[in-house]
Amino acid sequence: MKPVRLAAAATLALPRWAVFGLGLLYILPGLIGRDPWKDDAASFGIMWTMAHGGLNDWLLPNIAGLPVPDEGPLAFWLGALCIKLFGWLLGDVMAARVSTIGIFVTGALSVWYAAFHLGRRADAQPLRLAFGGQPEPNDYGRTLADTALLIYLGCLGLLLHSHETLAVTLQGSLLALFVYRATRYVETASSGNAVLVGLALGGLTLTRGWIAPAALLLALFFCTRFLNIAAVVTVRDLAVAGLTAVLLTMLWLVPAALLQPYGMAPVDGWLAWNLSQVGMPSWHSLKYLSRVGMWFFWPAWPFALWAMYAWRRQHHLLHIVVPLSFVGALTVLILCDPSPENGDLLKLLAPLSIMAAFGLPAMKRGAINAIDWFSVMVLTMIAAGVWVFWLAMMTGWPTQFARNAARLLPDFHPQFGLLAFAVAAAATIGWFFLVHWRISRHPAVLWRAVVLSSGGLILFWVLLMTLMLPALNYGKSYRSVAQQIAAHLPAGGGCIITNVAPAQRAAFAYYGALAFAGLQHKQCQLLLLQDSVHLEDDHEVSQAFRGRQWLPLWEGRRATDRDERFRLFRRVDAPAGEVLPTLLPSTASMHPQ
Repeated sequence: MKPVRLAAAATLALPRWAVFGLGLLYILPGLIGRDPWKDDAASFGIMWTMAHGGLNDWLLPNIAGLPVPDEGPLAFWLGALCIKLFGWLLGDVMAARVSTIGIFVTGALSVWYAAFHLGRRADAQPLRLAFGGQPEPNDYGRTLADTALLIYLGCLGLLLHSHETLAVTLQGSLLALFVYRATRYVETASSGNAVLVGLALGGLTLTRGWIAPAALLLALFFCTRFLNIAAVVTVRDLAVAGLTAVLLTMLWLVPAALLQPYGMAPVDGWLAWNLSQVGMPSWHSLKYLSRVGMWFFWPAWPFALWAMYAWRRQHHLLHIVVPLSFVGALTVLILCDPSPENGDLLKLLAPLSIMAAFGLPAMKRGAINAIDWFSVMVLTMIAAGVWVFWLAMMTGWPTQFARNAARLLPDFHPQFGLLAFAVAAAATIGWFFLVHWRISRHPAVLWRAVVLSSGGLILFWVLLMTLMLPALNYGKSYRSVAQQIAAHLPAGGGCIITNVAPAQRAAFAYYGALAFAGLQHKQCQLLLLQDSVHLEDDHEVSQAFRGRQWLPLWEGRRATDRDERFRLFRRVDAPAGEVLPTLLPSTASMHPQ
């Protein structure tokens, strides 16, 4: 017996204007007015270098001369293309983020359509009621699609990464696209659908390597075994998909291997990085997935687990087998990753959200109400905390909050922004209207259980990216440091050798127009050193340039960073024609960034 009994009244679709408005409120804050922070400055630096460079820069991702061959180039190509198209109008930073908007829309639409096609199938429909009144298949599919989208938008992990110009962000959206195309394939196995599956796999390969696409292709094969699709047809179609993915990947691999940009072999570095992502399953990876996944996948994982339990007596169900196959394969990949990171978990969000949508209709009303009250209380308290902290920065009251703000943001002088205040106030008022609607109307619609979670998370993000954005930019951006370095360069400037980490290098090159030496050897007389304020001597300088004299020109750091330090030197004993090393060992290994 199916675990879902539902009346047609519960399948009222979310109004399209509401979906569109939620999407805008979700993605635009955090893109407008935000400087590149340490987390995504390196990726922006690659895009910016490509957009203002030549063919070699497009074939070998680099940050102002620092090679970064690890990840594939697709995410950076998209950002660089947007800079070329819109940089003159929006500025390079915002233009690069136009690609982020497109990536977010791709992921959101893919989740919606995958859930819709799975939800309208006969085996996913609720039990027929004795006197009729059950929902129509398309209506039920649309409701489940709205629910899956709300769960997807409500996941904390997506919020953290969907606003950043990172390769993992594109990987997460392409994974959602792959799930959608795989759903269409298992519905109608054909060579045409297999080609579209292959295009998604090729995009994933160009984004972050071939390990995940290979695992997904294998998972899709096992998925078809549970769904009684002929093995001969499956092997033929998946071979077509694999060939399509390989041909798409060759668009970069062949020219990069033949042309050897800057005399380097980016394909070798890319292949080596791919192999470094796989090892034996480890206790470390399991602990990481358990600890971080608890909040990263909230609220998707409780609903997804319930879906597995509620539908356990049904067999060969497309809406469970498809997402579960990919969740299983991707979980194994994370467990086999020697050093998993938060961005690696993005791959799981789309299939988890889709599966979670099918667990929600089977939940008891009490459990749904508990989730609602938890969302209302926790998210309202968090929003209130943001308002109180902002008020303390602006007025000095409450006193304790003001002291904490002064300690965290030394020398920061907040200014009142009317537009930011108006947007934050409107979002807060909208939140209270949403809570009032949910509590007073007791709506029967299926997506009521997740609309407060998604709405509260969006409120928190809007408040953070309006009221707190100036403070966050002050604490996390390297703009002021770059401008200070540029102001202390000697007349005529000159190229700079450095050991700064990739994110800082990108920020300094963009905001300070610093001419770093790198892939093309130059005679450089300037040194920019990154180290810790706890180092009391010039050991690194003396070791790298023993016997040479360096004149200190400037020393500084971000006001909010108590460890990191930057120092600018000029060489005073350079013999004519001597070429110094263009790169020092990075401090990334000394001080985690």
